Amino acid sequence: MKQVGFIGLGIMGKPMVKNLLKAGCAVMVSDLNQAAVDELVETGATSGSYAQIGAVCDIVFTMLPNGDIVQSVLFGEDGVASALTAGKIVCDMSSVTATQSTTCYEKLKALGVGFMDAPVSGGEPGAVEGTLAIMCGGDADVFEALQPYFDVMGSSALLVGPSGSGSVCKLANQIIVNLNICAVSEALVLATKAGADPLKVYQAIRGGLAGSAVLDAKAPMMCARDFKPGGKISINHKDIKNVLATAHEIDVPLPFTAQLFEVQQALKAHGHMDDDHGGYVRYFEALAGVEVKSNR
Repeated sequence: MKQVGFIGLGIMGKPMVKNLLKAGCAVMVSDLNQAAVDELVETGATSGSYAQIGAVCDIVFTMLPNGDIVQSVLFGEDGVASALTAGKIVCDMSSVTATQSTTCYEKLKALGVGFMDAPVSGGEPGAVEGTLAIMCGGDADVFEALQPYFDVMGSSALLVGPSGSGSVCKLANQIIVNLNICAVSEALVLATKAGADPLKVYQAIRGGLAGSAVLDAKAPMMCARDFKPGGKISINHKDIKNVLATAHEIDVPLPFTAQLFEVQQALKAHGHMDDDHGGYVRYFEALAGVEVKSNR
């Protein structure tokens, strides 16, 4: 494998780098959180500035909070692009808009550099276990070059279409995931208010048509009052804002998703943005005057 750069060592990025290191990749890392950098250097990575990563690395991955930060890291003063040379590849695994992804694609193409938008689904557990679903947009030859690294970080990677397609796919994914969590929240609030043990309700229905990865991941957390973030509400709030902005640009009404955004806004007003998105249940609990908690 080639020399790899990885910028963004948060909840998702750090375990993804650890998996690359375990697979024998040479990885140069960068993050504003020096403690995260130091931890990975102790594990076998090297560290460098954005420009150093651009100069040294053949493939550069970014996993950052939003599209504006991606643009700054790549194209700002002394950014990654300042030192890139033709033939290299940048792969942005952040959740951004399709427009932001295609902007990166066009700017890097002018330098002879490949670009792939490749956001992921699976949360922190998927990042740790190397089982992320990776949704890709870009050119087939770039996807082929990145496939060995995707195989390390995820259990599936699919080239959805041209540049921006991966980001669109992630927006669709976020609608389904976040609205599903809200549906689980409403159902367990109803069950609790009616006098049933919500954990037993979950166990009873998980084998039927209501069963899903979201139900299995979030219902036990809700019942245990465990809102330690695997996927923060703040990150999903940003994603749903991107969903609505994209929908408005192309005249697609999204009434349920618009209501979801207002649920997130209410939780933001009450200081819950650093909770896991299983914390959506708090909104529905407040409406019903009940707390979802197992009797066991």
